[in-house]
This record gives sequence, structure tokens and C-alpha cells, in this order.
Amino acid sequence: MDKVAVLQQKIQEAQLGGGEKRIASQHSKGKLTARERLHLLLDEGSFEEIGMLVTHRSRDFGMERELVLGDGVVTGYGTINGRPVYVFSQDFTVFGGSLSETHAEKIVKIMDLAMKNGVPLIGLNDSGGARIQEGVVSLGGYADIFYRNVRASGVIPQISAILGPCAGGAVYSPAITDFIMMVENTSYMFVTGPNVVKTVTHETVTSEELGGAHTHATKSGVTHFAYANEPECIENIKRLLSYIPQNCENDAPVYPYEMGDETRKKLNDIIPANPNQPYDIKEVIEELADADSFMEVHKGYAENIVVGFARIGGRSIGIVANQPAYLAGVLDINSSKKGARFVRFCDAFNVPLLVLVDVPGFLPGTDQEWNGIIVNGAKLLYALSEATVPKVTVITRKAYGGAYDVMNSKHIGADHNFAWPGAEIAVMGAKGATEIIFKKEISEAADSNAKLLEKEAEYIEKFANPYGAAARGFIDEVIMPDTTRIKLMKVFKMLENKVDTLPKKKHGNIPL
Repeated sequence: MDKVAVLQQKIQEAQLGGGEKRIASQHSKGKLTARERLHLLLDEGSFEEIGMLVTHRSRDFGMERELVLGDGVVTGYGTINGRPVYVFSQDFTVFGGSLSETHAEKIVKIMDLAMKNGVPLIGLNDSGGARIQEGVVSLGGYADIFYRNVRASGVIPQISAILGPCAGGAVYSPAITDFIMMVENTSYMFVTGPNVVKTVTHETVTSEELGGAHTHATKSGVTHFAYANEPECIENIKRLLSYIPQNCENDAPVYPYEMGDETRKKLNDIIPANPNQPYDIKEVIEELADADSFMEVHKGYAENIVVGFARIGGRSIGIVANQPAYLAGVLDINSSKKGARFVRFCDAFNVPLLVLVDVPGFLPGTDQEWNGIIVNGAKLLYALSEATVPKVTVITRKAYGGAYDVMNSKHIGADHNFAWPGAEIAVMGAKGATEIIFKKEISEAADSNAKLLEKEAEYIEKFANPYGAAARGFIDEVIMPDTTRIKLMKVFKMLENKVDTLPKKKHGNIPL
């Protein structure tokens, strides 16, 4: 056989992975193959493979007779909408996508290249875990990957798609990356599987219940996005990339935008007359953002805070917003962690921040206190205080107590702070404040209820408005709701060259 024919045969062999039978099995589970996934993800004809002919080095347990070219992972580079990326796609048809020494080396190689070239890294995970036959060298391979995930954190965007099983040590690489995407009913993540759980704790649980997409999207918050199928998941990787830069040295993308009538009259009537009545903050976001540009992150988790990417006048921005329609928009442990995580990503990659505030305070109770609301609430405070990207705040209604400070107040470094005319900026709600300040007068009054209402009205007039804060410069401008989008377009344009630096340090000590 001539040399060209040998090469062609090896290429064909590598592209078949574990063979036709295993490919059919993969398809029967509703899953695509490693190469089919890359075909959907990357621009047509852009993929260049690295390490196609790699094989494992194991000689134990008969493994020397089972050599498959590529060794269970397809690695290389290509483009997404013209932007270069490095990718790896694990092949479940080869040894269940298990990670061997050489499998890990292939991933490590493209991670190093992604760092050197300053481009995003995308991992398509579909693996049964460490290859047991290789013992400690496969475990060492995982640690080599984890180490590079940490080194790359905040330098290049790292996106993980979980498209099959992800168990044991395999879960920690995605956990260190910036965003995790999962597919319902075909992907799952857990440190220990259902069988081990049953042995140790005697709990009976399915893989889906223990670590499926819905579980991690709603209960644990481990995954940022959950999708119905793989094509939808892969399409949203492309969408996510459109909001973020190639690396920490670049600015977030700006897309062409044609100005029209930017007033949004609907915003004038969006806040209910009753201050205790909820409304959906997502309706406000949709009015402020460019049409169909809002991409929500962590949608089903800690729903009392809404975070996600959007565009305003073509500019990519990150939005953090209290959600009055869920738990009245209070800050609690999970919402604080969710907000802090998102803020730190945006700050690392130069995505400006818009913070929409309608917050009655922190959630009280023993559950919150015993589980650490103090340090967890401080995470959001720390993240916003530390962020040096452009930071703009709009107070739509309530901003009470310490939560006013935490939600990107002027005092923690916000660049511009707006408030709507009905905004209430105070230490606490009018009723609670009145009962404390005027306790003696109310108790001594002939009609204590009438006196309470009278004093409450007095407190509202004096404190439950934005003008006390505006008089001190804590609010830069009180604006009509319908002009908010115009104001934001102007202020983000003005702040595009903002430079702010942190004091010289190795790194801060965020309250983890």
C-alpha cells in the first residue's frame, strides 16, 4: 500500500471513532457524535483538527489490542461567525469517552494554544470519567486540565456543554469554566452516581433527578442554561459568544445599530400604584434592550434576581435586576451568589453593567442566617465594588436598607445612578420605620391606627422618594421612565473609554 493510501485509510479510521455500531447506539439515545457536534458549532469548512492520529499508551488489561485513532476526543480549532475558537469534543463511541493520559494531553495542548492566542475555549463534554485501566495517569490528566482551567479563568472565555454523562472528577473542569450548558434527558453531572448514593446514604434516585439538566438549572444552579436538544444547545453557544470578547484584553462587541424613536412610553405605566404589588422586571428589560437581544443566564435558579446579556444601541451589556414578581425581589443566599458570579464574569471580560433596582432588603429568617446570608450577601457587594467596567444603576421603585448599598449604589463605585420619580430610597419601608420612630406617639394616641397612618404618610413624604438621595448626589438624575433607554444609550457611549484600576495586590479575598 502506498503512503498516500495509508494516510487516507488512517483518516477514515479516525473519523469513524468507535465504529458504525457505536455511532448508531449514540444516535439511538438522541445524541450526536463528537464530529457532528463540531460540524454544527463551527463555520462550514473552518475546522482544523489537531491530534487525529493519537493513540493511548496503556498496556494493561488487554488495552494494547484496543487502539483507536484520536483516543476518544476530537480537538482543534475553527471559527464561529468568523471568530476563531479552540474546541474539544469528547467521543462517547470510543471507550465511553473516558479520559486517558493521551486524551488529556490533547485537551491540554489546545488549552495552552487558546491561552497563547487569546481566543475562547469550548468543551463539548460526553464522557464516562477517568479511564479505570490507566489508574493514576488518567487522574493526573484531569488535574492537568483543572490547572489550566484555573490559569485561563478571566483570561479567555471558557464554555462547557454537557452533552452526555459527566461524573466524578470530570465535573470539576466544567465547574471552573465560565458557563455550563446542559441538554434535558441526555446529559447529567454528579460527583457520585445513583448507585454510590444508594450504597452510602440509602437514597434511591435516578441519574436525571440527581444531576440532570432540570435539577442543575433550578435546584443547584450548577448549569447556567438547559436546552431541549443538542442542536438548540449548540446554537446558543454561538449566541452567547456574540456578547463577549475574545479575551480579557478586548472590548465587548459593538454591533451596527440604526437609531429610531428610542422613547418607551410603556415604561411610564409599568410600576403598579400599590407599592406592594409585583410586576415583571423582564418587561422593563425588554423595553430597555434592543429588540430580541436579551439572553437570560441562570433563568430557572434564584428567580428573585434576573441576570443576562443584552444590547443597548448595539452595545453588549450585562444586566443584573431584582425581580419583584418572585419573593418581592429580596436578596437571599442564592440570588446573591448568582448575581456575584455574573458580575465577576462581566468585569473580567469588559462587559459594561446595568443594574436595575427594586429591592425591599435581604430575606430574613433562621434558614438564611444559619446558611450564611452574611458572607453570601457580601459576595454580591464584593463583586460590584471590585468591578471596574462601566456601571450604571436605575432604581425603578424600592431601594431599602443594606440592599440599597449592595445593588450598585454610588457609594460602591457606580458611575451613573438614575432613579424613576416613584423611587423610594430609605433605610426600610414606611410602615416598619413609622412603627419604630413614632412608637411612643402611636401607643399614646386615642386612635392608634389613625395616628399610625398619619405618621406613615409623613414618613413617606419625607423619605420615600428619590430626592433626598439626589440632593446629596447619590442619585445623578431623576428621570422619566420613558426616557431611560435614551439615557442609557448616551451614558454607555460616554463611558466606553472608562479606565479604573484596583490597588496593587496579588488578588482580593472574596468571602467565599
